[in-house]
Amino acid sequence: MKNINERVLNETKVILKTGYTIREIAKIFNVSKSTVHKDLHERLLKIDKTKYDLVDKILKYHTNIRHIRGGESTKNKYLNSKEG
Repeated sequence: MKNINERVLNETKVILKTGYTIREIAKIFNVSKSTVHKDLHERLLKIDKTKYDLVDKILKYHTNIRHIRGGESTKNKYLNSKEG
């Protein structure tokens, strides 16, 4: 359990410092997106409520802008695939 709590706190440090997405954090820590989501939504709440509130704001922001990111990604995909 100690290792899990350490991972949760390390993930928390990264997201608070960088504002990275769950996907980016999962790559850094070599765990699944589901694990990061559970770490930052369930486990962090039990460990540190104050940090949880800060992380929750970042995650809600990512949720609110994901449709924009998805549109940009799709646009770039098709622009890059055309060889003009």
